[in-house]
Amino acid sequence: MARRAPFVLADVSVPVSTQKSVKIPAVRLYTDTPMDLHVEVFHGTKDGPVLLICAAVHGDELNGIDICRRLIKKLNPKRLEGTVMIVPIVNVFGFIHQTRYLPDRRDLNRCFPGSERGALGSRLAWLVYTELMTKATHIIDLHTGAIHRTNLPQIRCNITDPVALKMAEAFNVPVILHAKEREGTLRAEANALGISVIVYEAGEALRLESRPIKAGLLGVLNVMKELGMVQRRGIRTSFKPLMANNSQWVRNENDGLITNKVKLGSQVHKGDILGYSCSPHGDMEQPIRSPIEGLVIGMSKIPIANEGEALFHIAKFSDEDILEAGDIIDAFIEDYSKRQI
Repeated sequence: MARRAPFVLADVSVPVSTQKSVKIPAVRLYTDTPMDLHVEVFHGTKDGPVLLICAAVHGDELNGIDICRRLIKKLNPKRLEGTVMIVPIVNVFGFIHQTRYLPDRRDLNRCFPGSERGALGSRLAWLVYTELMTKATHIIDLHTGAIHRTNLPQIRCNITDPVALKMAEAFNVPVILHAKEREGTLRAEANALGISVIVYEAGEALRLESRPIKAGLLGVLNVMKELGMVQRRGIRTSFKPLMANNSQWVRNENDGLITNKVKLGSQVHKGDILGYSCSPHGDMEQPIRSPIEGLVIGMSKIPIANEGEALFHIAKFSDEDILEAGDIIDAFIEDYSKRQI
C-alpha cells in the first residue's frame, strides 16, 4: 500500500502523522514590519477530509481564538484521519488593536475572495482564499457577536446543504439558523467553491467566556467525529438543537435608556414586552414589543440607544418548536456548566 503523501502548505511539507506550525508571509506594515498568518497543521495517518478551522476573522472576537488554542493541545496527528488546518487569528491587525476591523476600517469578512494586488483587506482575504480555503473540503468559522452585542451559542449555515446540515447538527448547540450568504464573506466564497461551511456564533467581542468556549471546543470535536476524522466517545447531551429558517432584529423606536425584560435564550411571543425605552428625564417610557414568536438569540449590551438601533435578535420558530425552547436552553446551560474540558 502506497504511503500517504505529505501535506504541502505555502511550500512547507508536513509529513504524515505529524504536526507543524506554518507561518505564511501575509503583508508588511508601513514600518516595514512583516506580518505572518500562523497556521497549525495536523496531517493524519490516513486519507480523509481537509478541515479548516479559523477564528478572529474579526480581530476582537476572542472566544474562537481560545477554542483553537485548546483544540491544538488536544489533537494528535497519529490518531487523526485526514488533515486539519487551524488558524487561531486570521485578522492579526484587528487582534493587535483590539478591533473588529482592519487599519483602513474595512471588514475582512466582506473582502473575499480578495485580490492579489488590492487593498490590505483584499490581499489578506486573497491569501486565506488561495492558500487555505482552496485546499479545504470542510470549514468551521468561529465568531462572536460584534462589540457590545452578545450571541446565544448557535450555528449559522445553509441548511439546504446536506453536509453542512449534518455538521451543524453534530456541533450540538441550542440553535441552527438558516442564514443567507452575504457577498464578500468567507462562507459565501467557500460555498461557491463547493465547500461545506458552518459558522459558530457565541458570546461577545473582547471577552473569554467559559460556556461558549466549552460548547465550541466540544462542537468542533463532535464535527470531526461526524466526518470520521477522530475516534472518540460520543458526547451525550440532553437536548436536540432547534432549527430556524429566519430571524429578525428588533430596533429601538425612540432614543433613550433601555431596560431589558428578557435575556439570551428567552422564549417570546408576538406582542411580548422585551424591554422599555425610557427618557432619562422621566417623562417617557415606551415598551419594546416582539413582532414575532421565537427565541432571543442576540442582544445589545449597551443600555442606551438611539432611534433605529438594533436591540434584540429573535429567531423565528414554529408554535410546536417554541414550546420546547425553554427546556432546550435549560438543558444546554446545565450540560455545559458541569462539563469539564
